[in-house]
Amino acid sequence: MTDPFTQFNAWLEDAKRSGLEEPTAMALATADAQGRPAVRMVLLKHADERGFVFYTNLESAKAADLRANPRASLCFYWNPPGRQVCVSGRVEPVSAAEADAYFATRPRLSQIGAWASQQSRPMAGYYELEQACAGLALRYPLGAVPRPPFWSGYRVVPERIEFWKQKPFRRHERVLFTREGGGWKQQWLFP
Repeated sequence: MTDPFTQFNAWLEDAKRSGLEEPTAMALATADAQGRPAVRMVLLKHADERGFVFYTNLESAKAADLRANPRASLCFYWNPPGRQVCVSGRVEPVSAAEADAYFATRPRLSQIGAWASQQSRPMAGYYELEQACAGLALRYPLGAVPRPPFWSGYRVVPERIEFWKQKPFRRHERVLFTREGGGWKQQWLFP
């Protein structure tokens, strides 16, 4: 194992082949300006040497945390095959072009849902969301649905990537990559 991104993509492909419902699901941990942590599940939409990308409503609680404290941790857990990858680093917004390109690939109803959801804010009941979606479907009956100005993505630029592989008798394999200069340092860890 010498390149963490090659390893990550190989493990992600294995997870996809294993039949998991959402192999791109990852726990996203953030902290607000007072240091209060929060964790929630989001979906990985892109990963390469620049980092790990997810999208969200920019008025959400997670986006507020990231504005106050632009650092995050991610955790992927795939079982089967009994593997985990933890990533931590600084967070930066994706470009408008990246957000537009990804938004255009989303199913139409997901695009409308992005407009309708006032993510993390209270609502009277589920019907309020359904009503908002119906109104937006009338607003955009045909053609492309533009990306909302309050919807975009973030990239977690990794400083640390840890690979964990389940082994019998809790003798798990752990390998930590830390970014140093322009490259990566690899270190085995006790389980």
